[in-house]
Amino acid sequence: MEIIETKTTLNAIRENEKKDEVFFEDMVKCVADIQQCKIAVSAELHADLEELLLESGSDQKNLYGFNILYDDGEIEYDSLINPPRNREAGYPRAGRDVADPSVRERIKEIVDQWIER
Repeated sequence: MEIIETKTTLNAIRENEKKDEVFFEDMVKCVADIQQCKIAVSAELHADLEELLLESGSDQKNLYGFNILYDDGEIEYDSLINPPRNREAGYPRAGRDVADPSVRERIKEIVDQWIER
């Protein structure tokens, strides 16, 4: 579990997980701070990554969870930490996906800034 501080690759994240603890064979869980352009990766739960970012000074209202698939680098905008953000953004029935298209785009920008897929 770490906050990425230098640009890395999806393969490097996968290799680091193999050294420590592999949580999922097919994906890496991530949480992005869409205000501070930070991303935390590699935990069993998005909530653990959320806590790591909160401890580093992030504001909870700016945190969104998602997964990156190892095989093709696709982003899945699915996390149990997303429903409160969706409700705050006016999407009360959106469920676990990131409902706001502008937030999805922001997450993609942050991923592209920090992780070469």
